[in-house]
Amino acid sequence: MAAFGTISVSSCSKDNESQPAQREQAQAQDAKAEEAYPGQSGQTTVGSWGGEAITYQEINGDKVYEGDILLTPGQAATAAGQGQQRPSSAGRTSGRWPSAIVYYTIDSNLPSQNRVTDAIAHWQANSPVRFVQRTTQSNYVTFRVGSGCSSNIGMVGGRQYINLASGCSTGNTIHEIGHALGLFHEQTRNDRDTYVNILTQNIQSGYEHNFTKYGAQGISGTDYGALDFGSIMMYGSFSFSSNGQPTITKKDGSTFNIQRTGLSAGDKSGIDAMY
Repeated sequence: MAAFGTISVSSCSKDNESQPAQREQAQAQDAKAEEAYPGQSGQTTVGSWGGEAITYQEINGDKVYEGDILLTPGQAATAAGQGQQRPSSAGRTSGRWPSAIVYYTIDSNLPSQNRVTDAIAHWQANSPVRFVQRTTQSNYVTFRVGSGCSSNIGMVGGRQYINLASGCSTGNTIHEIGHALGLFHEQTRNDRDTYVNILTQNIQSGYEHNFTKYGAQGISGTDYGALDFGSIMMYGSFSFSSNGQPTITKKDGSTFNIQRTGLSAGDKSGIDAMY
């Protein structure tokens, strides 16, 4: 439920004046929010996963969950009630990499590869996770050209991809690596209603499930510490807005910016607990 404050005599005119600025802020933040296929939508599919409903979109043959997470065929089969149960998770995570080592390759066609190497260096400087160039390992990540910014969630087995369009920054790459390590979006925490209001009336049609708590999607996990507004895995107040109005506010109704510079203190402590 949205939080309401007092209304002054001049509030209507001020609100009208502020709307263009809010829309500009929304557009600026949406440009930074990660999407597998920006500007594209697909068939919304609801399946059963772990006894709970899960919603994703079918876009260009991919099963897109929460905007930038790509479900594997095995996970999608589970979502449809046809496969194995989803693995349990720890600390907002699923599918941790053994010994905290991620093997990787970079596709030679990917431009601005410094986005990847800088993001990897940032993770190594701020977490116990190590990244090692793949030789013959069977489980590994390939960074490649994509239509947007996207990743699988956790280690899924075999070769998996982090997809980066030309507009995906180093910060977006750090975010997508977070997904590959097993991190979900911060606003989907089970305890998020203690900290934020989700304004569903302002969310773009078809993207409402990006804001669903992971527990309601049949995903197990543990939330360490308080919700982190500065997390690199957190949406901003105007992410996926349909009308220039906030989609997420703090409990007092105030807004906050999206952060795609680097890992926050909360991100670091969470990844330490995981790995």
